[in-house]
Amino acid sequence: MKVFSTFSGIGGFDLALERCGQKIIGHSEIDKYADQIYSNHFNNKNYGDITKIEANDLPQFDLLCGGFPCQAFSIAGKREGFGDERGTLFFEIIRIIREKQPRLLLLENVEGLLSHNQGNSFYTIISTLDELGYDLQWQVLNSKNFGVPQNRERVFIVGHLRGTSRPEIFPIGETGKKDTRNVGEDLSYYIDSNYHKGTNTLSKGRRQLIEKNKPFIFSKPHGFNKGGKREYPNMRVSSIQNEFVNGVRRLTPKECERLQGFPDLFTEKGIDQNGNDVFISDSQRYKCLGNAVTVNVVEAILKKLLQNK
Repeated sequence: MKVFSTFSGIGGFDLALERCGQKIIGHSEIDKYADQIYSNHFNNKNYGDITKIEANDLPQFDLLCGGFPCQAFSIAGKREGFGDERGTLFFEIIRIIREKQPRLLLLENVEGLLSHNQGNSFYTIISTLDELGYDLQWQVLNSKNFGVPQNRERVFIVGHLRGTSRPEIFPIGETGKKDTRNVGEDLSYYIDSNYHKGTNTLSKGRRQLIEKNKPFIFSKPHGFNKGGKREYPNMRVSSIQNEFVNGVRRLTPKECERLQGFPDLFTEKGIDQNGNDVFISDSQRYKCLGNAVTVNVVEAILKKLLQNK
């Protein structure tokens, strides 16, 4: 099956597709650092800014996939939806779908898309795809149910061109929605594109990924010595580096890669436009990983989709 990948980022969809034996005929990505990482792992043409792509210039493909920009619909943002230019990028996908009529669609966005504007934004998306001739099914899936310890809920939409076979893909995985948003649990809050900014997790909507580490162990109590000076206790800390007194620390890029289902050091290096190897800064690695889709979730969907194609 031939695939065109939109809003590809570092290649979460693409890695899952290759693991499932599918061929990516091209992708669309404008972020410099994300595409440098992508180019280090995949060999296909970047068609660049989706608003400038002429659909006729694309090879024919069977599946269009992509996580179109979610900031316009996220509860963590202003939720301006289609009033935000990032929200209108969905209609660039529609423009390409209308011209190429791929047999299959696989799209992803934040769970907040379902409730945005009293559900009207999601209705617009579904009804537009329906008018283009696609039968649709969708489900909110949580990364924690697919082998990674991250509480990350996303809605996935599968479309089948009407007149082709339409197997049931959803429900898939565990569907129970246990509330895991309690400080101190081992399950992490989701990592997002603002992780690199060092946002305070507890006071700003728990946007940042956290992990509970070993507590400090004091060898003697606080107090004052005989000279009246404050005596600070000796302490033993966890072997994990960068631990803070409150037991919360920033995860390493490698740990974030694992939380998103990528191999270790996947984002460490990239290839620039001249074909030179470049190292990616930690801040860009965090940003790119926060914007990525969890590979394990996509792979689980694809296995069921391909099993019934």
